[in-house]
Amino acid sequence: MTDRPLPRRILTVCLGNYCRSPFAAAVLSVRGGGALEVRSAGLLDLWVGGTAHPSMIAAAADRGYDLSGHTPARVDRHLIDRADLVLAMDRSVLEELRAVGGAANERKLRLYLGDRDVPDPMGKPASAFAECAAIIESGADPYLP
Repeated sequence: MTDRPLPRRILTVCLGNYCRSPFAAAVLSVRGGGALEVRSAGLLDLWVGGTAHPSMIAAAADRGYDLSGHTPARVDRHLIDRADLVLAMDRSVLEELRAVGGAANERKLRLYLGDRDVPDPMGKPASAFAECAAIIESGADPYLP
């Protein structure tokens, strides 16, 4: 337990903002009950302007979350500066965020699961998206009010 207040603005980041980070943002936003402002973004711009991955939309819906309106966005320094906490889905994303965010933002960057990566379901069957969603949902509690 910590004496620090929970962050109000959270940014979740994965590689493309296509699977993991949009789902993490949805979980935190819904379970935060309005106490958290949550955004998501990705390091790459491959899917910017599109939608979340269809298999992640389905996995989210199976768990009671709606990703149908998600539009992938690319992370930038402004998004990192604005956040109280930036949660990377894996170590490689965390390293890239350090470069984008600079030393001034180092204290707010961390892995979503604390000491392990959220597995990337891209290129895998729908069951991998469902497993990824379960992992993300189970890791949300430390960030909730």
